[in-house]
Amino acid sequence: MTRALPGPTDHVVVVGAGLAGLSAALHLLGAGRRVTVVEREDLPGGRAGRLDLAGYRIDTGPTVLTMPELADEAFAAVGDSLYERVHLVPLHPAYRACFADGSSLDVHTGADAMAAEVERFAGPAEAAGYRRLRDWLERVYRAQMRRFIDVNFDSPLGLLNADLARLAALGGFSRLDARIGHFLSDERLRRVFSFQALYAGVPPARALAAYAVIAYMDTVAGVYFPRGGMHALPRAMAEAATDAGAELRYGQRVTRLERSAERITAVVTDTGRIPCDAVVLTPDLPVAYRLLGRRPRRPLRLRHSPSAVVLHAGTDRTWPHLAHHTLSFGAAWHTTFDELTRAGRLMSDPSLLITRPTATDPGLAPPGRHLHYILAPCPNTAIGPHAAAWSDLGPRYRDTLLRELERRGLGGIEAAIEEECLITPADWHTQGHAAGTPFSAAHTFAQTGPFRPRNLVRGTENAVLAGCGTTPGVGVPTVLLSGKLAAARVTGAPGRGATSSRPFATAALPARAGAPARPGSPVPSVFRTLTRKAAAAPRALEAPRPGPTGAPEPPASSPRSRPAAPQPPVPESPPADLTDPTAPATEGRTG
Repeated sequence: MTRALPGPTDHVVVVGAGLAGLSAALHLLGAGRRVTVVEREDLPGGRAGRLDLAGYRIDTGPTVLTMPELADEAFAAVGDSLYERVHLVPLHPAYRACFADGSSLDVHTGADAMAAEVERFAGPAEAAGYRRLRDWLERVYRAQMRRFIDVNFDSPLGLLNADLARLAALGGFSRLDARIGHFLSDERLRRVFSFQALYAGVPPARALAAYAVIAYMDTVAGVYFPRGGMHALPRAMAEAATDAGAELRYGQRVTRLERSAERITAVVTDTGRIPCDAVVLTPDLPVAYRLLGRRPRRPLRLRHSPSAVVLHAGTDRTWPHLAHHTLSFGAAWHTTFDELTRAGRLMSDPSLLITRPTATDPGLAPPGRHLHYILAPCPNTAIGPHAAAWSDLGPRYRDTLLRELERRGLGGIEAAIEEECLITPADWHTQGHAAGTPFSAAHTFAQTGPFRPRNLVRGTENAVLAGCGTTPGVGVPTVLLSGKLAAARVTGAPGRGATSSRPFATAALPARAGAPARPGSPVPSVFRTLTRKAAAAPRALEAPRPGPTGAPEPPASSPRSRPAAPQPPVPESPPADLTDPTAPATEGRTG
């Protein structure tokens, strides 16, 4: 059993309506708790926010959704269904990888389609290596998911189980780059299956091979896109929580926590006081620790992942060779990671993620217009340029990125931009993210599993942490799990090898569309000061501010039940020779 909070836990206040907080809220509601969610912004989502800019509906956080069954598990806790509320589109290809030598590869999640694409790209020996790699990725995932990822650790001794030996036998404690090289000799292919380590904040050459589980999620389990944008997920979660009896209070900033000895007795906001029996805190770790007045002792200082510069560009044209998600690799590779994680320099030969969400959902832009999201990894503010430096550096780096994109085949991109929003580490810093990075603490060995900052804090007996800074870590799937694990600390639900209310099935697809996205969502406050190209000078972005939802207080009984939507198998990716290379394709991740 998971170590649970002592004392009463009837009324839980969740601080933050991001993916972690909403996941925690749904699991708590399903366990019969009364839940109040307090959010400083005027809309749910946290890092997975929304910016409406002159008809462009921009996701300000993650752009990649994998493992949607983890989100559905939260909905199922209250008898609801992700697939009834959100229309998920499986992306084929999941990514398009473009290389400095001019070659390109479509990354399919179907085994046969991907093997055919690899054979076309690099020959039959590499295609056979891909099939062996795929089998290994599936086994690594099975060895980790329920015993190392979806689990609350109370001690490092929790690592000692049969799956640890299984993971070791699979080479999970060797280096990721070398392990991928065991299956694939083509360096370009090795990049496709190892770049995900950057999300964990560790170069592939130094990352544990166990982190290949992220590549499994991207390249085997499948990549999805919600109609209406990624923000459709937290919006649907918030609606499901409200329907299940939660009270969601938007536009309220938590200023302090009231204590009596080691118990939190109330959450105080800038508009009032909310008595509580327990609290779930989802802000980044420095903010959560400051509210608690407690900071755990660690033998080593936390190391943080690289940050990112993101340029959101609304354009009057697009470029047909771009898929939904395009990985644009520079010629450099190992030096790039050294620049990002050790030297603290901007990439001299950048590898970029370009997302074109209007390839799948044209309604995210005005008619005849297109939306592009360019993500460039950069050093965090602890080892690279400090936050204040980005006021001058940001616009210059934006120009550098656009020149590089022009050189890589996006001719005329700067002239095509009608509206834009540039996000730099300074903006992540303003949001309260440590070291100016939305990717939080890096997944070094000393910051993983039972060694990652725990979701319980010594000296406070009725508070739990959730979010990417605590267990299990960074990424949309793991952040959703962090909310579930936080709820388990409150309720005493099983925390190891728990059985989900719906079985994990990597071939699960929503049966029908959910509700369409609502236009006119408020602008998150941190983005109100960001620039747009059409203006002669920077100006604030304004939007109407709704009041709190004012949902009535629910009874202590369980929420109403609702039948789950059927989930037919995911169709296999089309054969490579039938795939239109200009057709709409496919986690930028920050959640």
